[in-house]
Amino acid sequence: MADDRSLRGRLPDDWQHVLTTRATVILVLLVALLSVATAVINIWTPNPGPLHGYVPDAIQSAAAFTGALTGFMMVGSALALRRGLRAGWWATLLLLPVTAGQGLLQSSQYSVPLVVLSIVSIPALLLTRGRFDKPLSLTTTQIAAGAALVGVQLYGTIGGYAMREHFDGINNILDAFYFTLITSSTVGYGDVTPNQESIEGMLFTMSVLILGVASFGIAIGALVGPLIQDRISKTLGKMTDSQLQLLEDHILVLGYGELTEPIVDELADGGRKFVVVTNDREVATDLTDRGISVVTGDPSDEEPLQRAKIDRAAAIVVATNHDAEDALAVLTARELAPTTRIVAAATDRENTKKLERAGADAVISPSVLGGHLLVRSALGSDESGLIDRILERE
Repeated sequence: MADDRSLRGRLPDDWQHVLTTRATVILVLLVALLSVATAVINIWTPNPGPLHGYVPDAIQSAAAFTGALTGFMMVGSALALRRGLRAGWWATLLLLPVTAGQGLLQSSQYSVPLVVLSIVSIPALLLTRGRFDKPLSLTTTQIAAGAALVGVQLYGTIGGYAMREHFDGINNILDAFYFTLITSSTVGYGDVTPNQESIEGMLFTMSVLILGVASFGIAIGALVGPLIQDRISKTLGKMTDSQLQLLEDHILVLGYGELTEPIVDELADGGRKFVVVTNDREVATDLTDRGISVVTGDPSDEEPLQRAKIDRAAAIVVATNHDAEDALAVLTARELAPTTRIVAAATDRENTKKLERAGADAVISPSVLGGHLLVRSALGSDESGLIDRILERE
C-alpha cells in the first residue's frame, strides 16, 4: 500500500511534466502555423502596419517569402520537441527570434499575433529546458549523407558563381544558389541555363544534376529510411537492427504466457534491460506499445535467438503455459549459449526433471512455490511479507 500512496503522490508532478511539455510543443506548433499563414496572407493581400513606412518594400517581400520557409522549419523543430530531443530545443530557440523578426519586417497588421506569440514562447521554452534532454543520435552514414547534400549545394553555388559568364541568368551568389537548387532537385524552370556555345557551362550543369540527384537519393535513404523502418518495426512489434546491435548484458525472456506477465512486470519495474522473444504478433505489438523490447519469432528457433543476441545475454528465462515448448526453447538456448544461466518455470511439477535434462540450470514450479509460501505464511514465518507484496501488486 505504501507503493500505491507514493505513486499517488507522484502523479501531480508527472501530470505537470506532461502538461508543461505539451503546452510548449503546442505553442511552438502554433508559431509555425502562424508563420506560414502570415507569410501567405502578406504575399497575396498585404495590410500595411505601423512600421510600413520605415521598412523598404523589398525587405518586406523577402520577409514574407522567407516566413513561410521558417514556418516549415519550425514544424520540424516542434516534431523534434515532441520526441523530447535537445537538438529540437536548440533549433526552436534559434528560430523563435527569427519568426518574431520576420513578423516585424513584414510590417503588416496581420503579423502582430505572430510577433506576440513568438516572444511569449521564448520564456516558456526556457522554463521547460530540462524536459527536452534526449540526444539526437545519428549514424555515420546519416551524417555523411547530410554532408553530401550540403556539399553539392556548396559546389553548385560557388562553381556557378565562379562560372557566371558561361550562364544566362546568374549575376550574383543568390542566382547561383537558385540555379543549384532547381538543377539538383530536377525542377529546372529553364530561366537559368548555360550558354549554348559554352561546353564548360553544359558540363558543369550536368555534374550538378548528377551529383545533386545522387546525394538527394542517398540522403532520403539514410535519413528518412530508418524512420520508416522504425515505424514499421514498431507496428509489427519488432526491434530495429540498430537497437539489436546495442543489446548486451540483458535478460532474455523466451516465450510469453500467463506465467510470463509477472516476470515482465517485475523486470520492467526493476529497470533491468530485457528482451522478449515471442511468435505472437498481437502480444509483440502490445509489448512494444508499452516500451518493452521484442523480437518476433519462435523462441525455439535459432534465428530469432541470435537476433536477440543470446550470446551476450546475462541470463535466460523460459516461462510459458506449455512445458513442451519450454523444453524446446531451453534446448535451443543451451546449444547457443552453453555457459549462460537458464531458469525455467514448469507448469506441471512432474515436468521439472525434464526441463532440467533439457538444459535448464534451475526449474521453478509455481504451484509448488505457491503452496510452500501459503503454508509458511499460515505458520507465521517470514515469507508473509513476500505474500503481502505479491497481493499488493495484484
